[in-house]
Amino acid sequence: MEYRKLTTEEIVQLEKQNCRAQDWTLVTVGESFSPEYVHHVTFSGNIRMGRFDRVFTFEGGVQKQAGLYNATLHNCEIGDNVLIDRVQNYIANYKIGHNTLIQQVDRILTDKKSTFGNGVEVAVLNETGGREVKINDKLSAHVAYILALYRHRPALVAKLNEMIDFYSQKHASEIGEIGDNVQIIHTGLIRNVRIGNNARLEGVRRLENGSINSNEYDPVHIGYGAIAEDFIICSGSQVEDGTMLTRCFVGQSCRLGHAYSASDSLFFSNCQGENGEACAIFAGPYTVTHHKSTLLIAGMFSFMNAGSGSNQSNHMYKLGPIHQGIIERGGKTTSDSYILWPAKIGAFSLIMGRHYRNSDTSNMPFSYLIESNDESILVPGANLKSVGTIRDAQKFPKRDRRKDPNKLDQINFNLLSPYTVQKMFKAIEILKGLQITCGETSETYTYQSCRIKNSSLKKGLDIYDKAIKKFLGNSIISRLEGEKFTSIQEIRKRLKPDSVIGLGAWHDIAGLLIPKQTVNELLDGIESGTIHKLKDINSFIQNAHKNYYSYEWTWAWDKIQSYYKVTLETITIEDIIRIVEDWKEAVVDMDKVLYEDAKKEFSLSSRTGFGADGNDNERRLDFEYVRGNFEKNTFAVSLLQHIEKKAHLGNKIIDEMKQINSETRTY
Repeated sequence: MEYRKLTTEEIVQLEKQNCRAQDWTLVTVGESFSPEYVHHVTFSGNIRMGRFDRVFTFEGGVQKQAGLYNATLHNCEIGDNVLIDRVQNYIANYKIGHNTLIQQVDRILTDKKSTFGNGVEVAVLNETGGREVKINDKLSAHVAYILALYRHRPALVAKLNEMIDFYSQKHASEIGEIGDNVQIIHTGLIRNVRIGNNARLEGVRRLENGSINSNEYDPVHIGYGAIAEDFIICSGSQVEDGTMLTRCFVGQSCRLGHAYSASDSLFFSNCQGENGEACAIFAGPYTVTHHKSTLLIAGMFSFMNAGSGSNQSNHMYKLGPIHQGIIERGGKTTSDSYILWPAKIGAFSLIMGRHYRNSDTSNMPFSYLIESNDESILVPGANLKSVGTIRDAQKFPKRDRRKDPNKLDQINFNLLSPYTVQKMFKAIEILKGLQITCGETSETYTYQSCRIKNSSLKKGLDIYDKAIKKFLGNSIISRLEGEKFTSIQEIRKRLKPDSVIGLGAWHDIAGLLIPKQTVNELLDGIESGTIHKLKDINSFIQNAHKNYYSYEWTWAWDKIQSYYKVTLETITIEDIIRIVEDWKEAVVDMDKVLYEDAKKEFSLSSRTGFGADGNDNERRLDFEYVRGNFEKNTFAVSLLQHIEKKAHLGNKIIDEMKQINSETRTY
């Protein structure tokens, strides 16, 4: 935009409208500028203004003309059709975008060269330091995971920090920015904060040294009473109702509210925190906590739901708060649960009661960890039989609120994956080893400071085996489904993996399921300097996520070969039929167990409290009007449909295989 100096007539009119300037020659305006809508404004430093020809319409139908009213502005650039009204103190050193509304604020200023939260060190996991993550606009959960947990590779950490420092300094400025279509109403102090397009700030008490990365696709809302210092808040997030943040990163589409308090913590995509408190936590995608009495501290979580009164301890009153813990993806804590760090809890586990023994159940996924008489009781695989686990797996993708086309976190929602199934293989090995060591008739077994009952061990072996057959069968069916084959040779060609990537161990890098060899390729590239920009790291991770199913098949085929004792050269039609039969039986058996578990929600004991003033029949009717009938329950119906659908699919594949066998023999 071209700017010009004010005319003498415009200066005279502005002064008549109670405007003042230290030096009118430093005030420049756009060609279409009119002084009509500038009243009671004091200017100092370099000022630029656009035009004011828009009317803002507020809730209730109130309208206000764009313009500048009752304000003190210093070194500011004002875009077109901006409304600034009733600034109690001043706005200094800011560039303000088009169609932005600023009304009833105290101070908005940039008082030094600022990185706007970029480069702030967050002492995650260990309050005393040692795992600091430098936050930045492009931070993904996966890069943060590497920074926090790969401290044993100091050259890697140094390279990543160099990239973040370079990015931070590149975007540092002595001038703050407020984007287009922003609304800032009734706020207190805003100091050294960069505010993106379409953000809405209402009743905010104080914001200092941060970035609000709002955009037109997914605006940010910061509400009444919020306080944030040394922070970055990403697109689509809401921070409201007295929330207090200190040295925090808030990822895309998070919800923090109801006086939530957090310090030195990272929250990634779709996290939700209300009422409670967080200190030094790594909240991977979908970490959810709702309750006032819940404290999450020094832990790493993802796809996690914390029950009321959940708590952890990160010190033993010796050397301070130096301990940390990990609850792998999908963990749940019941009300009043407690864990003494250090501990590591396996994926999709349920934690009930209080645990003081520093257990590591990471090789026992889908388990219950229950307290009984001050002992930790482990029930391997029990959560695979819980309808709640399946419901969670179905709801996570539906609850992805991100609308920003540039998604920072690459999230894999799969319940059964190389990551969890590799742990099931290990669990079976461990459980069979316990049987050999202690005897199959032993009443209990001890593993990682936990006690396992004999019956629980046997049931665990059975459910893990079914889940493995389900995953391997799913994989081979997905590979063959939709293709037309006329011979076993064509099938073998299809079964051959597209890539060697995927063999060996897999990791869950804060929501991203990825082969270890791919992680090492990324880390080696960073250390060697071939990957030297944050955007290149994110691009690498996005590509790995995109190729997940190719990598998964490489891993699954390797396991199919060892589990079923076949090779690409020797596998037969009969082998494939056997794998599909095993899959069909496992799926149907597991779904039937889930169906029976769901039915418990409609049992007589579940009706307690219904029909409070009536007889048994009225209690039943009250229950059904509120909760519905089990046979018509959406989830129950979907389970029955799933059984039917999978049985049909299995039979279809088997029939196709038999047809190929028949035609081959005829030929």
